[in-house]
Amino acid sequence: MTTPKTHTPDLPDATHDSYGSSFGNEGMFHYQPGVHPISKASMPLHGDLYEHISQLDALDMEELVRLLADDADETIKNKPLSLGDFFEGLAQLATMGVVEVTEIVESMHREIMLRPIGRFNKNNLNNWQGGITGRVYGLVRYIMLMVGNNLASGLRLYKNMATQTSSQPLSHGLKKLVNVFNGVMGDHLVNHSNSLAIPMVLYDADGNLRHEGLSGRIIILCHGLCLSYLSWHPEEENSLGAAISRSQPEATVLYLDYNTGRRISRSGHKFSKLLQSLVDNNPNISQIDIVGHSMGGLVARSALHYGKQDRLDWVKRVGNLITLGSPHHGALLERIGFMVQDIISKVPFASSLAHLGDMRSAGIIDLRHGSIRDADWQSLEGRNVLPQDFRHPTRLPTGVKTFFVASALIETHYDSKVTNLLGDSLVSVASALGEDDGEHNLFVPEGHKAVFYGVNHMGLIHSRRVREQVVEWLLDNGKSDYASRDRIHSYPQSLSLQTEDS
Repeated sequence: MTTPKTHTPDLPDATHDSYGSSFGNEGMFHYQPGVHPISKASMPLHGDLYEHISQLDALDMEELVRLLADDADETIKNKPLSLGDFFEGLAQLATMGVVEVTEIVESMHREIMLRPIGRFNKNNLNNWQGGITGRVYGLVRYIMLMVGNNLASGLRLYKNMATQTSSQPLSHGLKKLVNVFNGVMGDHLVNHSNSLAIPMVLYDADGNLRHEGLSGRIIILCHGLCLSYLSWHPEEENSLGAAISRSQPEATVLYLDYNTGRRISRSGHKFSKLLQSLVDNNPNISQIDIVGHSMGGLVARSALHYGKQDRLDWVKRVGNLITLGSPHHGALLERIGFMVQDIISKVPFASSLAHLGDMRSAGIIDLRHGSIRDADWQSLEGRNVLPQDFRHPTRLPTGVKTFFVASALIETHYDSKVTNLLGDSLVSVASALGEDDGEHNLFVPEGHKAVFYGVNHMGLIHSRRVREQVVEWLLDNGKSDYASRDRIHSYPQSLSLQTEDS
């Protein structure tokens, strides 16, 4: 067992009763399904509190959270968030912010106190938690958790007692804001049973949940990090989904909405199960096509990997996979962020600020190298991923026609390392095209690759040129031999990108 950590905010919600432990009558820790270790009935408010806090050190908290992650998924409602959910989640989230800041302040306090006297080492850091100062910080964290949970519980009670016949749905603006929260800290929201954690669901163009009454060809659009199904602008006539519907009126276009702060592999598992449920409930579905932007393409690949591994029937119905600017081999900005965090962590008296980097979601961390399998992170301590050369290769499934789209900020073709590295400002051209010198190369035929010049990362969703190319691939549906063709290079017809891509 690894050295236990005392980062209590990474535990599930302290008032939630579905995570599984309690203190016995003798003050010892006993694991019991259905009871949380820090419950109001078992946690004293005075001297014995310090004893119980110190006993938490005997647990590997990271391991506990991993064991309970699947159960946490089950607590998320499979319906859209209401306005009541939004305010309830904000109340808890505001308090959790205080807890996180307390954690950073304590880390800096430890370092300032221990480093000058040469005691900034493992043994003294462990002893710190048993000392008066460490216990005071622990008490502050516990009180803030309790206050936040009580506030959230009050809002939940009010919401349940309201005489409204139906919950008021979120406006489009608040919905987009909630998805941003999920992208930045989605795994924390799930671990704390926060009502802001959004479920994975499928919408139609009108914003209605669609899980039944489907047949024929289904085309699913998957959004990227911090975005939502609304990012595709399904209600607009010049959107990608609308263009696909016009070209193939017999097909049904659906939009995946999910928590982009979760591990990509966990989203992959969940997406695979969702698609299998979709096929089970709609046996007349003949074909499934998936278009993923950025992280959405990685989630789709992860779902295909686990669907094939579990021998699920839905995989056999997948015809086309198209990814738009997906970081198949990682995103440059996340790598830079990790390097900065690593440098800060080695600077005396400033290393505690590296905890700020730990607040970013696991989904963002997975983008560092494009990790889409559980094996890329499950064996590691904390919230990390395997180095690029050690991540597990994930081949594309046979029988699925795969197309990769990349973009570059420059408006004319210029083949250089700088152009490739800069890419669309977030993802390099090579990463978006799945190209690698080693075993991670995805071996997509050249005719199945397209580079769009003068388009940034977000522009891939709205670009007319990209839209027309995706529609062409889907409409052709494997009839033409694209594999024998050369790579597609698309250039703007004028310097006015706004006009050209509108």
